[in-house]
Amino acid sequence: MGDRKERILAEVRRLHQEEEPDRDFEPGVTEIWPSGAVLDENDRVALVEAALGLRIAAGSDSRKFESSFARRLGLRKAHLTNSGSSANLLALSALTSPSLEDRRLLPGDEVITVAAGFPTTVNPIIQNGLVPVFVDIELGTYNATADQVARAIGPRTRAISMAHSLGNPFEAAEIAELADAHGLFLVEDNCDAVGSTYRGRLTGTFGDLSTVSFYPAHHLTMGEGGCVLTSNLALARVVESLRDWGRDCWCEPGQSDRCLKRFAYQMGSLPEGYDHKYIFSHVGYNLKATDLQAALGLSQLARLDEFCAARRRNWRRLREGLDGLPHLLLPEPTEGSDPSWFGFVMTIDPGAPFTTAELVDFLERRRIGTRRLFAGNLTRHPAYQGLRHRVSGELTNSDIVTSQTIWTGVYPALTAEMLDYVVASIKHFVATRG
Repeated sequence: MGDRKERILAEVRRLHQEEEPDRDFEPGVTEIWPSGAVLDENDRVALVEAALGLRIAAGSDSRKFESSFARRLGLRKAHLTNSGSSANLLALSALTSPSLEDRRLLPGDEVITVAAGFPTTVNPIIQNGLVPVFVDIELGTYNATADQVARAIGPRTRAISMAHSLGNPFEAAEIAELADAHGLFLVEDNCDAVGSTYRGRLTGTFGDLSTVSFYPAHHLTMGEGGCVLTSNLALARVVESLRDWGRDCWCEPGQSDRCLKRFAYQMGSLPEGYDHKYIFSHVGYNLKATDLQAALGLSQLARLDEFCAARRRNWRRLREGLDGLPHLLLPEPTEGSDPSWFGFVMTIDPGAPFTTAELVDFLERRRIGTRRLFAGNLTRHPAYQGLRHRVSGELTNSDIVTSQTIWTGVYPALTAEMLDYVVASIKHFVATRG
């Protein structure tokens, strides 16, 4: 089997090399995506090798990725999930665990978050019966500041859950200190910012819990997938239980009696000796990933530094190329940060002699993909009408973002030629609109 397997994998490599698409760039014809996966022959081989082993559930590769990724971020525990959205759900839900006793979040408690963000940063707050407290952002960095968060704290505030916007870190050290001073939990949504640093420290390491997404748009991909990370072993245990159906047992699927006490427990009102594999201490889910995904993740993880360097390089090329152009507010890294950028964001001056829609239409016709800054002001969407929430201050900039802000890509597959075409296109558009 060994020799046959090696022959198959060698053939997979040849197949990948032969089927690699023509990468010649033709302006106005070749699509410039705002995001996308960057996959090579090692990724293809990793997937096929896992498939040949019929590793169709979570197993050895999942555990290896968890330990490798946690070590990469300098944290103690990582738990793979089936998506970044599920990771956010698990992180917030863990804070409601009865095992946290007096620190447990209860229905009606408040969680501070950002109005201009992605829905699944906020949705777990609502799903757990908690109350989102929306704060505004700064234009330029597109993050809320520590001062804005401080002003939002009220008598029922128990946690903060925020994302690093488009890879640009929020003031993570100051907000972590604020959370500690007020006895609040901090959840870092690090889905767009893997590899970013704030004051020399990796994002995703400031909070009680942090989350990552491995959707193809992100820094690493498993196709689908996500991760919850923490150095708090009590919270890690809760996350694992919630992810694994809510069961109390910590044995991996297919394992039994690692604690040598499988039939020695009495919990709840169950009879003495009830099988611990079927005792449930949380209202949980099955949100695990598979070894096929983890195998791809391990292959991708080896290229993380390369990917982050490319994102920084591509962002810088766009920023320098567009510097000084009128009518566009260009992005700025948060002071003290080194972002591993997810995208290049621009806000069109409301007084510009063109509209946001006109710029979007022009770029899209040139095959340059654009995106909005996710949901813009979430409170204006139909899904959130009538839901209990609180707004701290005004959401002025969140409203500006809703109508005036777009972003384009910086992901590693974009070439210098593509980025220069983006710059030239935007300059041409602005120049011809007065």
